[in-house]
Amino acid sequence: MNHACKVEIVTDAIKLDSIVKLLDEVGVSGYSVIKDVIGKGTRGIRGDDGLTELFKNNYIMIVCNEKEMNTIVEAVCPIIHKFGGICIVSDVIQRIGRTQSNPPNPRD
Repeated sequence: MNHACKVEIVTDAIKLDSIVKLLDEVGVSGYSVIKDVIGKGTRGIRGDDGLTELFKNNYIMIVCNEKEMNTIVEAVCPIIHKFGGICIVSDVIQRIGRTQSNPPNPRD
Protein backbone atom coordinates (compact mmCIF):
# COMPACT_ATOMS: atom_id res chain seq x y z
CA MET A 1 0.00 0.00 0.00
CA ASN A 2 1.21 3.46 -0.89
CA HIS A 3 -0.16 6.68 0.53
CA ALA A 4 -0.81 9.09 -2.31
CA CYS A 5 -2.81 12.11 -3.40
CA LYS A 6 -5.58 12.06 -5.97
CA VAL A 7 -6.07 15.24 -7.98
CA GLU A 8 -9.37 15.54 -9.84
CA ILE A 9 -9.91 18.35 -12.31
CA VAL A 10 -13.16 19.18 -14.12
CA THR A 11 -12.91 22.02 -16.62
CA ASP A 12 -13.91 23.18 -20.08
CA ALA A 13 -13.11 20.72 -22.85
CA ILE A 14 -11.41 23.49 -24.82
CA LYS A 15 -8.76 23.71 -22.07
CA LEU A 16 -7.91 19.99 -22.06
CA ASP A 17 -4.88 20.36 -24.33
CA SER A 18 -3.53 23.22 -22.19
CA ILE A 19 -3.90 21.23 -18.98
CA VAL A 20 -2.36 18.08 -20.47
CA LYS A 21 0.57 20.19 -21.71
CA LEU A 22 1.01 21.63 -18.20
CA LEU A 23 0.93 18.14 -16.68
CA ASP A 24 3.64 17.03 -19.11
CA GLU A 25 5.72 20.16 -18.41
CA VAL A 26 5.65 19.60 -14.63
CA GLY A 27 6.62 15.95 -15.08
CA VAL A 28 3.40 14.10 -14.31
CA SER A 29 4.03 10.47 -15.26
CA GLY A 30 0.39 9.46 -15.76
CA TYR A 31 -3.19 10.64 -15.75
CA SER A 32 -6.63 9.59 -16.94
CA VAL A 33 -9.09 11.70 -18.92
CA ILE A 34 -12.83 11.18 -19.22
CA LYS A 35 -14.30 13.35 -21.94
CA ASP A 36 -17.77 14.88 -22.10
CA VAL A 37 -18.73 14.70 -18.43
CA ILE A 38 -22.08 16.20 -17.52
CA GLY A 39 -22.80 18.04 -14.31
CA LYS A 40 -24.17 21.11 -12.62
CA GLY A 41 -22.10 23.82 -11.00
CA THR A 42 -21.94 27.58 -10.71
CA ARG A 43 -22.35 27.89 -14.50
CA GLY A 44 -25.49 25.74 -14.50
CA ILE A 45 -25.84 22.38 -16.21
CA ARG A 46 -22.92 21.63 -18.52
CA GLY A 47 -23.18 18.93 -21.14
CA ASP A 48 -22.84 18.11 -24.77
CA ASP A 49 -24.75 20.43 -27.09
CA GLY A 50 -23.78 18.20 -30.01
CA LEU A 51 -22.34 21.08 -32.01
CA THR A 52 -19.22 22.45 -30.37
CA GLU A 53 -16.77 21.93 -27.53
CA LEU A 54 -18.13 25.10 -25.94
CA PHE A 55 -20.44 23.50 -23.38
CA LYS A 56 -18.51 20.29 -22.74
CA ASN A 57 -16.46 19.47 -19.67
CA ASN A 58 -13.66 16.96 -19.21
CA TYR A 59 -12.53 15.12 -16.08
CA ILE A 60 -8.82 14.55 -15.41
CA MET A 61 -7.56 12.29 -12.60
CA ILE A 62 -3.99 12.06 -11.39
CA VAL A 63 -2.61 9.88 -8.59
CA CYS A 64 0.69 11.26 -7.32
CA ASN A 65 2.78 12.10 -4.28
CA GLU A 66 2.25 15.25 -2.21
CA LYS A 67 5.05 17.21 -3.84
CA GLU A 68 3.67 16.48 -7.32
CA MET A 69 0.17 17.38 -6.12
CA ASN A 70 1.31 20.82 -4.98
CA THR A 71 3.03 21.42 -8.33
CA ILE A 72 -0.06 20.30 -10.28
CA VAL A 73 -2.49 22.46 -8.26
CA GLU A 74 -0.23 25.49 -8.63
CA ALA A 75 0.02 24.94 -12.39
CA VAL A 76 -3.72 24.46 -13.11
CA CYS A 77 -5.02 27.08 -10.68
CA PRO A 78 -4.81 29.99 -13.18
CA ILE A 79 -6.76 28.01 -15.80
CA ILE A 80 -9.49 27.08 -13.31
CA HIS A 81 -9.79 30.69 -12.12
CA LYS A 82 -9.96 32.08 -15.65
CA PHE A 83 -12.08 29.47 -17.43
CA GLY A 84 -14.02 27.83 -14.61
CA GLY A 85 -14.05 24.32 -13.25
CA ILE A 86 -12.95 22.66 -10.08
CA CYS A 87 -9.84 21.01 -8.70
CA ILE A 88 -10.26 18.55 -5.83
CA VAL A 89 -7.43 16.91 -3.88
CA SER A 90 -7.89 13.80 -1.74
CA ASP A 91 -5.57 11.64 0.33
CA VAL A 92 -5.80 8.08 -0.93
CA ILE A 93 -4.19 4.70 -0.44
CA GLN A 94 -3.02 3.11 -3.67
CA ARG A 95 -3.46 -0.64 -3.21
CA ILE A 96 -2.83 -1.85 -6.77
CA GLY A 97 -0.78 -0.27 -9.53
CA ARG A 98 2.70 0.90 -10.27
CA THR A 99 4.30 4.15 -9.19
CA GLN A 100 7.77 5.59 -9.66
CA SER A 101 8.58 4.44 -6.12
CA ASN A 102 7.12 0.98 -6.88
CA PRO A 103 8.27 0.16 -10.44
CA PRO A 104 7.45 -3.11 -12.17
CA ASN A 105 9.70 -6.04 -11.39
CA PRO A 106 11.44 -7.15 -14.60
CA ARG A 107 11.19 -10.76 -13.40
CA ASP A 108 7.34 -10.59 -13.30
